[in-house]
Amino acid sequence: MQKIMLCRGFVTFLCLGLGLQAAGAVRAWTDDAGRRLEAEFAGVQGDSVRLRLTSGETVTFPMARLSVADRSFVESQAGAVPTMVTATPAGDAAATTPAMVPEAVRRVPVEQRVWPQNVVVPSRAVEIAAVSESVAERRFVYQSEAFEFTSQAKLAGSVMKEVARTFESTRALVEALPWGIVCRPPEGRPRFKAALFETRQDYLEAGGPENSGGVYSTGDKVFKIPFPSLGLEKRGQTYYRDDAYSNGTLVHEITHQLMDEYLNFLPTWVIEGTAEYAEMLPYNAGTFRAAAHKSALKEDVAIWQEREGFAPDIGSLETHLKMTREAWLAACNTPQRMREMYHRSQLLVYFFCHLDGDKKGTRFIRYLEAVHGEVLATRAFFADPRVKRMEGGRFSYPRSMTPPDMSPEAAFKHLPILLEERSFAKIAAEMTAAFKDIAVKIRVE
Repeated sequence: MQKIMLCRGFVTFLCLGLGLQAAGAVRAWTDDAGRRLEAEFAGVQGDSVRLRLTSGETVTFPMARLSVADRSFVESQAGAVPTMVTATPAGDAAATTPAMVPEAVRRVPVEQRVWPQNVVVPSRAVEIAAVSESVAERRFVYQSEAFEFTSQAKLAGSVMKEVARTFESTRALVEALPWGIVCRPPEGRPRFKAALFETRQDYLEAGGPENSGGVYSTGDKVFKIPFPSLGLEKRGQTYYRDDAYSNGTLVHEITHQLMDEYLNFLPTWVIEGTAEYAEMLPYNAGTFRAAAHKSALKEDVAIWQEREGFAPDIGSLETHLKMTREAWLAACNTPQRMREMYHRSQLLVYFFCHLDGDKKGTRFIRYLEAVHGEVLATRAFFADPRVKRMEGGRFSYPRSMTPPDMSPEAAFKHLPILLEERSFAKIAAEMTAAFKDIAVKIRVE
């Protein structure tokens, strides 16, 4: 009711053509359709802003429906609060911020974001609760702060805690990076879901790809992984976690799961490149050494050259940046080619994060901020009661509504922010020089 009233308020304001000058706390507000209204900011309620009309009536309006300028104003008034992570910039003590701050308010302006030095998962995040256990059904359900794990075998609390630590640490990392990603479980779920399979055969029978050690399925929104890929091995009747186990691939797939809402609006090179970036950062016992990104990249490049015979070669920059998902799949026709595509994407994401322009990743952060706007608009669209979801992922809506662009072309909508009117040849030259400055030789056309 309040949403309808506010929309009517915008229309009334437009029709009357009021030209009153804002006085005191009263200001002009603009929605995503360009309609204007004069009202006073009265706070935030969930993902909506509360506005006090000149009539004295207070109404709410979805934050995602406001203009970019108005959203920035709300953030400045409510206070920019970072997302819930434990991140330690150089010389600072770790500090954790409250979790229940509305997403639209807690976003830090692009120019104020910084790259973390270390990201440490809060201890409360990996406190494990056993929800249910059934030996007969081979179903054991455990929960950490943001994940629900369904296991085919009973796991000791200490073992499950170590498994959860990787998941929760990755969430802390993704939220700590200045990309502005909000790690939000799928609609209707309080937590992200992971299914743990006791054997590889169980995993394959549940739909796991033949040549994979784990997979995030965008269809059912569940991360599926067999015990061996978690570093779990059975000794007698008890499962233990191998302390020497490397969880790089696991971090890669968890990153996909955490960024699920963003995937429709990103080209494949960004999807895979960001996951490769997270995977490359040194990790140990709940801590990511994010500041070690340069040495981590150089170590990866050395491994590519020594073990795979892959000299860093991006090939045609324009082709890679504009590659559709169909073209990507066609290019990944062998395991070797797939690895090369991942490596190229990692190099591109690294360049835009640390070597491009001001070397603070500002263009890339602005690009992802624009993508975040698409995510908010999509949420607002499906939250509208006039939109009805149907089976098979279909939905219906009134003709008067304009749905968000979810076509394949939407993944390239904001690419111009990264290019910033530079030719591909110019960016290629900048890339070659920038990598040379950190003693990494690459080839790019």
